[in-house]
Amino acid sequence: MRITMVLGLTWAIMAGVVSAQAPTPNNRALAQESGQFFEVTVTNLTQGQQFTPILVATHEKGLKLFELGKVASLQLETLAEDGDTAPLTALLRGMPEVLDVTDSGSLLPMGLLAPGGSVTLSVTTRGPFDHISVAAMLIPTNDAFFAVNGVEGPEDNKVKSLVSPAYDAGTERNDEICRSGDPKGSIPGPDCMTPPPSGLGTAENFVVHIHSGIHGVGGGVSTSNLNPATRDWRNPVAKITIRRVH
Repeated sequence: MRITMVLGLTWAIMAGVVSAQAPTPNNRALAQESGQFFEVTVTNLTQGQQFTPILVATHEKGLKLFELGKVASLQLETLAEDGDTAPLTALLRGMPEVLDVTDSGSLLPMGLLAPGGSVTLSVTTRGPFDHISVAAMLIPTNDAFFAVNGVEGPEDNKVKSLVSPAYDAGTERNDEICRSGDPKGSIPGPDCMTPPPSGLGTAENFVVHIHSGIHGVGGGVSTSNLNPATRDWRNPVAKITIRRVH
């Protein structure tokens, strides 16, 4: 994993997390007490990938978790390589244009959404906080993730359904090897048996782009068990259904 020295909101803005005009603290408090919610249901469409805890946030128009063709933030890198939502959650909660952030970790066995499975989360919404972002890592991969990147939520009792491809964070080389030659852990997930050390792996230093899938490039090495027959996918990888609840 690439170790990035630029932290905080400045890095997030450079990486495409764009701040909208901030609401007043009173507006945020009213929104949190409004009793209005979005129910967000995520379905895993893959045959052999699990989703790590799924982050869901409500916010104002203009905020993005990433931009295709741009370098990922450190916080998104951590989510895409380790499945850890904490840094991105902390960043978002510190932004006045963000109302609510939650994740599915406590709702699923070991926090993981299995192939074909679905999970539903609720997040608060009101007034300008009517946009939604969603993100989670696919495992076992080096740095694949799916996302909903700042879309407007449905009005009234309408339902909005979306699908997401798998994105490549561009932060770790897709060697598909459970343990790199250092040896440094690079892939979490069932094929690699034990969780790798956080923050390690072979840096790619590229940009966020559409992921090309699993191709068995580990070459049959004993430490690489990512079999394309069971772990590869064809996009889309996730279905996201959003419903407004009053």
